[in-house]
Amino acid sequence: MKIDVLYFAWIRERVGKQGETVDTSATTVGELVAELVARNEAYALAFSDLAVVKAALDEVLVDLDTPLDNAREVAFFPPMTGG
Repeated sequence: MKIDVLYFAWIRERVGKQGETVDTSATTVGELVAELVARNEAYALAFSDLAVVKAALDEVLVDLDTPLDNAREVAFFPPMTGG
């Protein structure tokens, strides 16, 4: 399945791109993260502390165990702060 993956803030900086289309066999957001981490050191660094990485599936905040189903887009970003 193909899915658009977007990266924000320091995750984007570590991965080195704003987004990409990924051909994946993952069934959950967490499995997709595992596939990305296996790619290279940049992804491994970006996702090294999953406690501070948030995910959104088709613009809805989700947990890593959420099924990808027929999602079009997943976004990864650090926690948001107020101000």
